[in-house]
Amino acid sequence: MSAQVRKPTARVCETCGRAEQWDDELEAWQIARENGEKQAGNPHCIHEWDINGTFNPIGEQ
Repeated sequence: MSAQVRKPTARVCETCGRAEQWDDELEAWQIARENGEKQAGNPHCIHEWDINGTFNPIGEQ
């Protein structure tokens, strides 16, 4: 088995609730939608993404 490096595909701001998903086609983060509504949060927030060390970028293949 070889290790594979993974990247996160979703993130949420702990302060304002903005949610984003990674778009492979655009190669950029895009605002997530829930029930058709954008989860934009506060446009003036300096986003504090939910990075807490639980995501493991190394996965088994």
